[in-house]
Amino acid sequence: MKRRATAVWNGSGKEGNGHLSTQSTVLNKTQYSFNSRFAEGVGTNPEELVAAAHAGCFTMKLSFVLGEAGFTPEELTTECVITFENGSITESHLVLKAKVPGISKEKFDAAAADAKANCPISQLLKTNITLEASLA
Repeated sequence: MKRRATAVWNGSGKEGNGHLSTQSTVLNKTQYSFNSRFAEGVGTNPEELVAAAHAGCFTMKLSFVLGEAGFTPEELTTECVITFENGSITESHLVLKAKVPGISKEKFDAAAADAKANCPISQLLKTNITLEASLA
């Protein structure tokens, strides 16, 4: 399986702007710029997209890990905070809130750690990945 996205940029790094499109068209000429990346401008940015990818990938992987252990999550909510400093992504911090009927804290923690280590985006990122997991 291969997935595609396209970036188009016009102008200089600071004054220019661009747009991103994805194969699915969920992003369709979605704007991004210096201001949307480094200030509070309108549009998206690569780090926000990495955060969405990591949160989504980790959460789906956790659902599979829990299923393999015999548990069906009622709800998994993950926020991902990407830290971008000095031109590098230095950390991906996952905050998970989960409702999983019948699971012990120990089994839940083991499943979350498995998903953190083994989701494809975690494996792709070469940075510190941290996880706060809470079970409701």
